[in-house]
Amino acid sequence: MFRVLLLILAFPAAATEFPAAVGDDAYRPTDPDRVALGRLLFWDPILSGNRNISCATCHNPRFGTGDGLSLGMGEGGMGLGPDRIADPQNPPEQRVPRNAPGLWNLGATEFIRLFDDGRIESLPDGSLRTPMGPEMVRGFDTLLSAQTMFPVLSADEMAGHYSENEVSRAVRKGLITGEDGAWDLIAARVRAIPEYAAMFEDAFPGDDKLDFTDISDAIAQFVEAEWRSDTAPFDAWLRGTGDLPDAALQGAQLFYGSTGCATCHSGPFQTDHGFHATGQPQLGPGKRARFERHARDDGRFRVTGREADRFAFRTPSLRNVTETGPWGHAGAYSDLRRFVRDHAAPRQALRTYARDATLPDMGVPQQDDWRVMDDPAEVAAISAAIEGRDMVLNDRDLDALMAFLATLRDDAALKGRLGPPATVPSGLPVDR
Repeated sequence: MFRVLLLILAFPAAATEFPAAVGDDAYRPTDPDRVALGRLLFWDPILSGNRNISCATCHNPRFGTGDGLSLGMGEGGMGLGPDRIADPQNPPEQRVPRNAPGLWNLGATEFIRLFDDGRIESLPDGSLRTPMGPEMVRGFDTLLSAQTMFPVLSADEMAGHYSENEVSRAVRKGLITGEDGAWDLIAARVRAIPEYAAMFEDAFPGDDKLDFTDISDAIAQFVEAEWRSDTAPFDAWLRGTGDLPDAALQGAQLFYGSTGCATCHSGPFQTDHGFHATGQPQLGPGKRARFERHARDDGRFRVTGREADRFAFRTPSLRNVTETGPWGHAGAYSDLRRFVRDHAAPRQALRTYARDATLPDMGVPQQDDWRVMDDPAEVAAISAAIEGRDMVLNDRDLDALMAFLATLRDDAALKGRLGPPATVPSGLPVDR
């Protein structure tokens, strides 16, 4: 019987519960000149308030396009990944509230909401929406373009602390768009560099002025082209051009069958793009306004205000998931196998969570790190919101699921197509 099952699984066309193979039609086209410009901007610290951190610092291919930390150390940090340390002369004020997500396949048109809470989304008519208001998304070519540049406004990520530079001062005053706004100040820096000005003319012919949306559009196209990932072993299997090990086939059966993983992790990129309360442990400062004192992260509730959305977070894609740890919206797990086990039985896991996080010393006390998990009432509220039932996975199930997840690793995509540049036009150091 088992041999028969494997034979059935070996032919994707006969397994109608599996997603269709990904094709070129799933993605937006990209322009080589814009990709080339975006590549340099992605790696250039010129976009940060203090000129000391780039997009690539926290979205580095060495760490699966994340940063290898549970919660990032943006402005005020030095170094990369788990080796990143606080600048003793100007340490961070707090950890970045959420785990740095991977950047895989964001050029696919099915990605219509971004951020863990979906606070920016593409509407059916092609317009973009965010709770921050229409001015914040006006002029961007795509959803990814608009999302890509939000970090430059964050004091914890790229802008810098309140009075350290002209960008952070503008953000503090609420001057974001328009003349002398934070985005305009950043664009002026880029316009002043001759190499960028020349590349802009090639990438945006007919556009008379390089502005912030051009910078963001170029970076978005670079991300779309550089980290497209659909040549993993699972893709080859779906196309009928490759085989999977028996253990991975067993894992695929569990994933798309009895465990119900594919209820949320559906489609070609293993995501339904929906929001679900899965009971993830919460750590760090939480997603909050500066005047708020709580350390929790209410997830989608912060966008909709609907109680049913409290503690619900967007289903992440699982492409290259073995490389994108730590896992969870707050990076609560540094071990993927443990995450999978606890994700299946989250209520039990909240009671026994081993604080399996990667949190480097920030140089200053971080009293919020475990405030939520040390509060029984907060933990009970997270537990009460969990959807579905707990499912205990045995070691054999876990072995199989881990073998399947490994087939989503795309070696070609992980290497990147263009890779990091040796230098950038600003002359600032590149976080290689």
